[in-house]
Amino acid sequence: MTPEQVLAIPPKVLTQAQREQYFSEGYLYLERAISDEWIARLRAATEELVERSRKVTQSDAIFDLEPKHRPDAPRLRRVSNPVEQHPVFWDYCLKSVLPDIVADLVGPDVKFHHSKLNFKWAQGGEEVKWHYDISFWPHTNYSPLTVGTYLYDCGMEQGPLAVLPKSHLLDPMLSQYDGKGNWTGCLSAADVARLDTSKTVYLTGPAGSLTIHNCRTLHSSPKNESDLGRPLLLNTMTSADAFPYTVNPIKPKHDQFMLRGKRALFAHHDPRPCLVPPDWSKGYTSIFALQQEEESELIAR
Repeated sequence: MTPEQVLAIPPKVLTQAQREQYFSEGYLYLERAISDEWIARLRAATEELVERSRKVTQSDAIFDLEPKHRPDAPRLRRVSNPVEQHPVFWDYCLKSVLPDIVADLVGPDVKFHHSKLNFKWAQGGEEVKWHYDISFWPHTNYSPLTVGTYLYDCGMEQGPLAVLPKSHLLDPMLSQYDGKGNWTGCLSAADVARLDTSKTVYLTGPAGSLTIHNCRTLHSSPKNESDLGRPLLLNTMTSADAFPYTVNPIKPKHDQFMLRGKRALFAHHDPRPCLVPPDWSKGYTSIFALQQEEESELIAR
C-alpha cells in the first residue's frame, strides 16, 4: 500500500496527525504506549534469557556476546529471535496493542518479519553507527518498519535510539559497502560527514515507550557509559504486500506470519531501487560484530 492509501483508512490506535508525522519524518515516538503489565512480563522473560547466557562462552545463533562476557558477569549485545526463546515475546506480538499500532502505519494486513533484543550493557555498551535497516533485508516496497519497546527508562546516558528526520526520503540511498566492495553494515565516514546530523533526534523516554522508524530511516545509537543497562526489544513488521527478495539473515520460524488481516495476493513494488546485501546464506553474526569489525574480514559482496 502507498502512504496515501494507508492514510485513507481510519486509524484504530494512532491519531491521524501521528500517522502523517511518521510518513513525513520517517519515525514516530509514543510515550508509555505499552501497559505496565506487559512491561513486567517482558522484563521477567528478558532476565530469564540473561540467566541462560551465563552458560554460553562464545556468540552463537541466539546470543551475541560482548568480548568481556563471563558467567559471573554477563554482557550481552543481542538475543536473536527472542520470540523463539521465550513465549512471552511472541505473545506480545500477537496479543498486545503493538500490531494494531503497526496496522495504522502499513495498512490493516500486517506481517511479522523478525525480532531482536538488543542490549547496551552498563559501562561501555557499544555504539551502533548510522545505517539503514532495509539494506540488510530488501523488500519489494518500503513499508517495513521496526518498533522498539523500552523495557526500562532510557535517558541520554543509556545510549538511546537516534534517528535522522526525513532521511527516509533520500534518493538514491547511501551505500553500506566500503570502497573495496566489502559490506560494513553502516555508512562510510565520508557519507556521514555530508549529512546534517545536527537535526538528529534522540528518542529518550520512560519504560513502555515505543520508537518506530521506517526501514529507510537512518538511525544510530551512542555508547552506554552509564551504570544502567538498556535492553531494547525490536520487532520488525511489514505490510502484507511487501515481500523479501533476499535471505532473511536471522531466519525466524515466524517470518511472514500474518499478525493482523489477510495475506496479499499481489506484491506492491516500489520503483525506487534498494541496495542488496551479501549472500546471508553463507552466514551472519550481527550488526555489532560487523560494525566493530570483529570478524576476520568484512563480508565481501
